[in-house]
Formats: sequence, C-alpha cells, structure tokens
Amino acid sequence: MKFATKAIHAGIKPDIGTGAIMTPIFQTSTYVQKSPGDHKGFEYSRTQNPTRQALEQNLAALENGQHGLCFSSGMAAIDCILKLLKPGDEVISTNDLYGGTYRIFTKVFSKYGIKFHFVNMEKPEEILTYINENTKMIWAETPTNPMMNIIDIQALAGIAKSNHLLLGVDNTFATPFLQSPLDLGADLVMHSVTKYLAGHSDVVMGAIVVKDKKLAEDLAFIQNSCGAVPGPQDCFLVLRGIKTLHLRMERHCQNGKTIAAYLKNHPKVEKVFWPGFEDHPNHGIAKAQMNDFGGMLSFTLKGNNIEDAIKVLENFRIFVLAESLGGVESLCGHPATMTHASIPKSEREKVGLSDSLIRLSVGIEDAEDLKNDLAQAMDKL
Repeated sequence: MKFATKAIHAGIKPDIGTGAIMTPIFQTSTYVQKSPGDHKGFEYSRTQNPTRQALEQNLAALENGQHGLCFSSGMAAIDCILKLLKPGDEVISTNDLYGGTYRIFTKVFSKYGIKFHFVNMEKPEEILTYINENTKMIWAETPTNPMMNIIDIQALAGIAKSNHLLLGVDNTFATPFLQSPLDLGADLVMHSVTKYLAGHSDVVMGAIVVKDKKLAEDLAFIQNSCGAVPGPQDCFLVLRGIKTLHLRMERHCQNGKTIAAYLKNHPKVEKVFWPGFEDHPNHGIAKAQMNDFGGMLSFTLKGNNIEDAIKVLENFRIFVLAESLGGVESLCGHPATMTHASIPKSEREKVGLSDSLIRLSVGIEDAEDLKNDLAQAMDKL
C-alpha cells in the first residue's frame, strides 16, 4: 500500500462485535478470562489494549517496520530505549538535539553509569573517534532541533553496523511521510507522537518502531514492566489524526517553503535555518533522504539581540508562543528559554543556538496570513 492508504487503513479492522468502522475506545483496565491463562489475547491494559494495539500496528506500517510500541510521552519512549543499556555503556549522540533528550541523558541516565558523547554528526566520520568497546548506541535527530541540520542516516547506519551498535533515530520533525529511517538502516525509530502524528495539539504520546523481533520483545518487556503507556482515548485521537497526516504534511511543507523564502528576503532577518535552501550545508543529504523539507524552521534577527527576539515573539497575532510543534496551528518559540533551557548556554552556543534564535512550527493556515503576521510583528522593532 502507498502511504496515504496505509495512514487510513493499516492496523484498522472493523469492530468484530458491532461492525464499527472506527476502532473503539476500549476503556477497560482488565479482561475476562475463560480459565486461568485462557483469554482472547488481552489480560491487562498496561500490557496490551485493543485501541493501542491498532495504533501500534498503524505506526509500524507507516515506518515500514514490523513492531510498534506506544508510550505516555516521547520522553517515556526514550526512557525505554535507554533502559536497554547497562552501567558502563556509552552512547554517541547528536550535539544539536531537543533539550528534554539532553536532560534525560545527562541528568538521569548518566547517574546510572551510562556515558554520553555529543558529536557533530554532519560529519559522520567524527563518530569513529568516540567508538570503543563500551559503545552500544548511536542516537540521532534529523532534522535537528532547533538548528535544522540534516544527518546522513545511511552513513550512520554503515558505521553502526560495522561496529555492532544500535542506531536510533528521532524522526519527530520529519515524520514517516517525509523520511524512513528504518529503510536507511536504522534499528529503531522514535517519535514524539504529540507533534505531527497526532497533529492537533491535544495529545501527549511517544512511540518506537523497529523491524527486529528480538529488539521489539526487549522493548515490550520494558514497556510492560515500567508501565509508561498511553490510555485508549489518546490512542483513538492519534489514530484519527494520522488519517490526515499526508494531507497535513503536504500543507506544512508548502507553507514552510513560503515562510522560509519570505524570511530569507526580509531586511531585518540575519539568517534562516531551513534545509530546503540550496545553500543549506546539508541540502544534498536532505534532498536524497527526505521527500520534502518540512514545516519547521528557525531564524535569527540582525543584531542577534535577545530583546528584539522577545519583542517579535510577544507581538505575533497568529503564530502562538507555546512549547511543542507539529499542530495544525502555527507555533513560535524561544529555544534558549523554552525547549532548550536545560542545555547549558555554553553548549547551546557551540551548535549555533544563540539567545536570539526563534523557532517556528509553520501550521496549515493561509500562507499570506502567516506572512502578514510575521511582517506586523517585525514592524514593532
């Protein structure tokens, strides 16, 4: 099946009891058993739930994987992945990444003896100097958050395979509509489902998709043992959101291109970070491994003055100042004080994340209205 058909039909079956075309919300904690151990495939809703199962199967199909697992948040999904490791293990990570990921790496799992290296993966060969007998995993975001760098997944996969390492890719910004990390050699794909997959800013959820059965079993054991699973109503909402993922992403990409071009030519803008530009340092890789360039972008104002950035953020009328991204509505944020505040300033500046950087999640509104909103906000400077 093609992507649009999978988005609507994969994992979805009419309810056997009623014929309902939509997967019901199985709002139950437990299931009746005929005899001890003799049940219909469901025992307890922390372990499995029919609504969640449909979503997990749907996500697996969208990512061209075999096994999907859903969690109560994107961070819960990352937590599960890190619990595959043991004290003394080492992880090589993207140096430009979501602040919450950096926080769980450095403030939580580092206390349990896991060591993290943060590397510029735009040059995959730089990873080699960090690999030793304790290295167990490579972790990448692409596009990166918030600098919009693109990492060559296939090159990382080659390094990971030759050194017997797991390769995990956070595919939240791109979504499976734009990018298929498993097809490029990744071992597991993680999503903050909260964002584009759910798409309506009304759900918090995470997911992992893999191809390997043993890896799926190990992750499912942790998922069940630790219990950070989503409820059935949230799973229902995500299933509904995914049905329009392909349509929404087409509009996000279209609007993102329009807004990026507008900002690039604005006299008060210093630089726009968006991989669709031919002069973006990773444009070639983006063009090769993505189907389009997405609706996420960042920019700085001339003078790189934090007060100017805040003034713009405070004066938007359509762009909403809020954490998160990927909803139908356009959002704006200030990474240095919001999504990436947990990363020390010295580390942020190493990757170019200045205090004046503004991040936009371009929604699916009319592009002319969005341009006009940007114009009036920057006229306040």
